[in-house]
Amino acid sequence: MDQVSEALPAPLLTPLKQIFHPKGDVYHALKASDAGYAGFGEAYFTTVIEGETKGWKKHLRMQMNLVVPVGQVCFYVHDENTGMTTPYLLGTGNYARLTVPPGYWMAFRGMSAGTNLVCNLASIAHDPLEAMNVALETYPFEIPA
Repeated sequence: MDQVSEALPAPLLTPLKQIFHPKGDVYHALKASDAGYAGFGEAYFTTVIEGETKGWKKHLRMQMNLVVPVGQVCFYVHDENTGMTTPYLLGTGNYARLTVPPGYWMAFRGMSAGTNLVCNLASIAHDPLEAMNVALETYPFEIPA
């Protein structure tokens, strides 16, 4: 696996605004003026089934801005320089944006029944050559209660 010789910028957790409305709510995600904005490449959605974990993946150039508007997802961000894995629980009970700079390993797990929907507002368009994958067993993590 690649070793990064210099310190990485830290992941950033940003609380987001929800506007409740009787006809349907508005969930903010990302503005160009927000901390964590690093340009726009693409936006995509993925789902993860309750109890299933996707990952580990490390982007070499992409900065991810992750939002969970539906359900609940635990993101695990692993810094191979320190050996630490930090969990971030996002979703309806903790509506926030997780900004993950390139260079971190990341996995994520569906935590609630039904749909767990993740939106990634990525800084670059998908490029399979700029990301690496390793087996889920490579970095241990604890599942939040």
